[in-house]
Amino acid sequence: MSFIFKASASAFRDLVRFKIAWIIIWPIMVSILLWLIIGFVFQNSFSELVAMLFDQIGIGEWLRDMQSDWVSSAIQNLLYFMVYVPLVIMTTLMITAIFVMPALINLVANRDYPELKREYGGSIAGSVVNAVLACGIFILIWVVTLPLWAVGAGIIIPFAAAAFMNQQLFRYDALSEHASKQEIKTICAKNRYSLWGLGLLTGLIQFIPILNLLAPIYTALAFIHFGLDHLKLLRAQNLLNSSLPADNH
Repeated sequence: MSFIFKASASAFRDLVRFKIAWIIIWPIMVSILLWLIIGFVFQNSFSELVAMLFDQIGIGEWLRDMQSDWVSSAIQNLLYFMVYVPLVIMTTLMITAIFVMPALINLVANRDYPELKREYGGSIAGSVVNAVLACGIFILIWVVTLPLWAVGAGIIIPFAAAAFMNQQLFRYDALSEHASKQEIKTICAKNRYSLWGLGLLTGLIQFIPILNLLAPIYTALAFIHFGLDHLKLLRAQNLLNSSLPADNH
């Protein structure tokens, strides 16, 4: 747990220190513009899809029979919002992970972890595959759990989806330059629950207005600190273990 809070505090410190205003702004602006254009172009198709979804969950006929058009319109707009926001968040996180992470890793590593040797256990291809996998499962979580909104349990979906997306997307990229393939596997396996905890903590910021503009970069920084801290500890433990036999002689 201490690693989670240490990584979170370090990420906040970096947001204040680094001159990264443009890095913070451009991924989310690109995502918002992209989905506004897609929404405008495919507006009719999406409306038909929403109508089909309403029929599937049993409220389509009820909405059509309502006397108040504004209530029906408000419910549809709410669903549009529920779909639009996760798509913007998901796209922003993917852009950050694939295009922004290398610059952030250099900033953090050169200042706070200059002694860590770079083993380059990850790759651009691995990062893209990981991002696509995270994106696919993120969408699946939202689609499969949509009926839960009808019974009120849907309130947990955004937080669970955000926690999954963050830890799945950033744990690999945070370590890809410095750790070997085996080190990446070891750190991810040993810290599975902590990674989920950090994913949930950083995910909560995505739902706070204004602060959510900082969420993608903050999340990336937090996972970089978490990963490199654990890599530093793992290598120190391995070095200690390798010296034990010689000491015993």
